[in-house]
Amino acid sequence: MRKNRIMFAAGVAFAALGCVAGTVNQGEPSLKEVFKDDFYVGAALNYQQASGKDPKAEAIIAKHFSTITPENLLKWGSVHPQPDKYNFKPADDYVALGKKHKMFIVGHTLTWHQQTPNWVFEAEPGKPATKEQLLKRQTEHIMTVAGRYKGQINGWDVVNEALNDDGTMRQSKWYQIAGEDFLSNAFATAQKADPKAELYYNDYSLWKPAKADGAVKLVKSLQAKGLKVTGIGMQGHYGLEHPSIQQIEESIIKFSKVGKVMFTELDIDVLPNPSNRQGADIDATFEFDQKYNIYTKGLPEEVQQKLAKRYADLFALFHKHRDKITRVTFWGVTDTDSWLNDWPIKGRTSYPLIFDRNYQPKPAFQAIVNTVKKS
Repeated sequence: MRKNRIMFAAGVAFAALGCVAGTVNQGEPSLKEVFKDDFYVGAALNYQQASGKDPKAEAIIAKHFSTITPENLLKWGSVHPQPDKYNFKPADDYVALGKKHKMFIVGHTLTWHQQTPNWVFEAEPGKPATKEQLLKRQTEHIMTVAGRYKGQINGWDVVNEALNDDGTMRQSKWYQIAGEDFLSNAFATAQKADPKAELYYNDYSLWKPAKADGAVKLVKSLQAKGLKVTGIGMQGHYGLEHPSIQQIEESIIKFSKVGKVMFTELDIDVLPNPSNRQGADIDATFEFDQKYNIYTKGLPEEVQQKLAKRYADLFALFHKHRDKITRVTFWGVTDTDSWLNDWPIKGRTSYPLIFDRNYQPKPAFQAIVNTVKKS
């Protein structure tokens, strides 16, 4: 019965795609149809894709994804670069694309320690802002940005990466100036700006027990104040072997007790790891070294199959917990788009996603579909 539904869904997606520009493999099933009874499946979009300037990517987006997230265009530095200047055109295009394809539209992110201009944290150049100044700017920013898209953006990453890996608060400028009040102010303001939007806490390495416990504590403390926190986003920047499925599963179960669970930035790095990093802290960058960029001419079949198995194992886990998980979003559409081509070392040739540089599905794509069929 499940197999028949999947095959029918693939046919529907095939017929519906005729009006979308670009080239896709018409014989493959549609991911959003495969998982339509389970959770949203989506991708993070870059500026070109959000503005409709990458028709081949839009063909993939329209066929396979039911939710989208903006990679950078709604981060503070992009949308609000100067105190009296907002740049809404890219975000407007992004929202229009989501509405065009009837998607669950996510906003990313309202409060983050990275990609936030220095002026936000300063009373004047070189002099820290007061707590009152910082919270006032945060309030104005959230009311303006989230308020503009009220009723259009369905869910917001309200606060991003506020924790250290041991579960303690990150000593960001937000925390140094305003303490934990920056958290409650962010969620209270987002709720005021759009009462119907889902509101999330989002972070990386949440498979680590101490960090997971810290995230639960953070969310519970906000909820105890009467604030709306819909759920927790686990970023999902993983490797071929780490973290273990068991570690990820334990966090899913923990987070399900305080709200919805989402995998918000899923990708698998197949390249050597220069720092044994296990997260996504963009401060951790390294000089280019060819020994960490070993697949410049393509991914060996053996590694391709390891990637496929890793994705299959992950989606088997997601499907098992489909009663808890509401969204799985890949951090990019094709390998070309991935941030891992430039992090933690610029100039890498990375292969972390399920569509290749020619916009074609990789073995990992079919492995995901087969896993669901088996279950």
